[in-house]
Formats: sequence, C-alpha cells, structure tokens
Amino acid sequence: MKKWQSLLFVFVFLLAACGAPAPVQTEETATPIIVYITATPQPVTPTLTFTPTTAVTNTPSVTPTPEFTFPTVTVNKQAHCRYGPSAAYLHAADLYAGDVGTVRNRALYSNWLYIKFDKLNYFCWVAPSVVDVVGDVSTLKKIEPNLQSIGSNRYGPPQNVQATRNGDEVTITWDQMEMTDDDDRGYLIEAFVCQDGAYLWWTDSYPNQEETSYTVWDEAGCVSPSWGKIYTVEKHGFSYPAEIPWPAP
Repeated sequence: MKKWQSLLFVFVFLLAACGAPAPVQTEETATPIIVYITATPQPVTPTLTFTPTTAVTNTPSVTPTPEFTFPTVTVNKQAHCRYGPSAAYLHAADLYAGDVGTVRNRALYSNWLYIKFDKLNYFCWVAPSVVDVVGDVSTLKKIEPNLQSIGSNRYGPPQNVQATRNGDEVTITWDQMEMTDDDDRGYLIEAFVCQDGAYLWWTDSYPNQEETSYTVWDEAGCVSPSWGKIYTVEKHGFSYPAEIPWPAP
C-alpha cells in the first residue's frame, strides 16, 4: 500500500466557502498535520549569515500591559513539547501533568501553541489537547517556527533532492546524509500539496538517515502551486532547508 494511503492526518482549520467552523484538533497526532489555508505561502530562502545558538530565542510578539496578560496553561497529561507545531518536529522536552506556563503565540498553519513553561528556559510547541488554557489565545499573533534558532546542525541540508510525478503521486528522493548513530534523527519534510481542491500544509519526518524516499498525493486544481522543502535532522537541530523541485500536475 502506498505511503500516502497509510498516513494519519488531521484537518485543523477548515475555511470552506460556506464559512463552516474549523474542526478542532483533539490530540497530538501522528504526522502529517494538514490545514486548509487561503493565503499563498512563499518558500523561505535561507540566508548564509546565520550564527546558530543553543536555545530557542523567539521573543513574544505581544508585550504585556496592565490590561493584558498572557493566557496560562496547565499540562493535563504526559506529553511532548516540540520545536515546531506538529508531531513531525524534534522533541524539545517532556511534559507532565501539572506543569504550568504561558502561551506566547499560535501556529500559522495549525492550532498548536507556542509556550514558555516555567520549568524550561526556552519556548516550545504543544498540541492544545494536552494543556488546559485559561485566557483567550485568539488574540495572540500567529508565527512560523524558526528552526535555525534551535541549535547547530553539523551536516547541512540533503543533497541531490529530486521529485518525480506519476499521475497524482509525487515521489521525492534524496541522497543519504551519513550521520553518526548518536546524531541521527533522519529528515523533515514541510510542503503544501493539493488534495480534493484543498491547499494543505503537510509535514512528515523520517526517524533515520537510511530512508531517502517519500511519496505524497498531489493533484491539480488549487489556486497556488504545490511546493516543499526538506531538512536534515540531527540531535543538535535542523539544517537549512533544501528546496524540492516540485513537478507540476
């Protein structure tokens, strides 16, 4: 059975023409995370002047005033905090029932929350189902994760990235990035694909360096072209992304 048929996915924001409310994500799900969007995303072009740090340094987008306080959260079950807003991203910390923190931002393409937990000296992302929130998170700015702020990736992006189309299937391939067993965390794919007329944010990850092929369903019919990027992932962080040369339908 093809890989795309076996993926579990969650529809997070449904912006249908009829204006129906979006379905609510109920748990930290397996990847891919899927979102209906109306904006046209643009590929991120990495700069060459980045100096990596050892901790996430994003600052809150809202400055507290006497009239404003960040929404607070209490963890309601054992869970993961991650470096991006889906289960495809690196594990950042273990969370346990009773851990507390404040919500600083929301994800741009999912309903995950960007939180500063009291017990951590950095920010990370969680699924909203694993925390009880007090306050209105809808007032917070939506952001994308800054993966290069996490740490220093020692290996660089995947090489010889190619993509071929067979009808509505796109198969992405790349050369294996040889990493030590201790460092190896595989690869991360971020993409936008077209399925059933919906333009979807799609994330998936591979757990090890040996797997170097990925197939996803992608159709014609969306107002924006599909595209994607792939990262090498090791325990110190994410590489700069390599653009996937996406074949048109």
